[in-house]
Amino acid sequence: MKKPSHSQTPATQFLRKQGVEFTEHFYEYVEKGGTAVSSESLGVPEHSVVKTLMMEDESRAPLVVLMHGDRKVSTKNLARHAGRKRIEPCQPEVAQRHSGYQVGGTSPFGTRKAMPVFMERSILDLDRIWINGGRRGYLVCIAPSELVRALKPELVEVALEG
Repeated sequence: MKKPSHSQTPATQFLRKQGVEFTEHFYEYVEKGGTAVSSESLGVPEHSVVKTLMMEDESRAPLVVLMHGDRKVSTKNLARHAGRKRIEPCQPEVAQRHSGYQVGGTSPFGTRKAMPVFMERSILDLDRIWINGGRRGYLVCIAPSELVRALKPELVEVALEG
């Protein structure tokens, strides 16, 4: 059986346009399974799977946070770093409206709206990362330096133990 070709998503179109090399990885999506399911399915450390989190500040302005799969975000520290009063996760339908992606398939690449991107600094310590390619059950593997080149995220230290 041939793997489905998911390679035409706004995310992969963005990556190709930016000249970012990536490999495609498919897995069986499980509702609310998160990075534990994708990392186990692909046989990679959950720490190397980067989740794309849609958040908003007190004025409902959206932002993207990239975090290790096995860590949580300290929204209090993130708000302090970003100079905002408060940052909290978006409701799923709001996240989808901002990103253009279905929750569980949210990629930081090729989002519907341009938004500030914050990335946990220690992600740069990894050789490769697996990050959503714009569909449920579909990750792309890239070098963290390429993510930085393509998205120019603000580096932060806001991780909490998962």
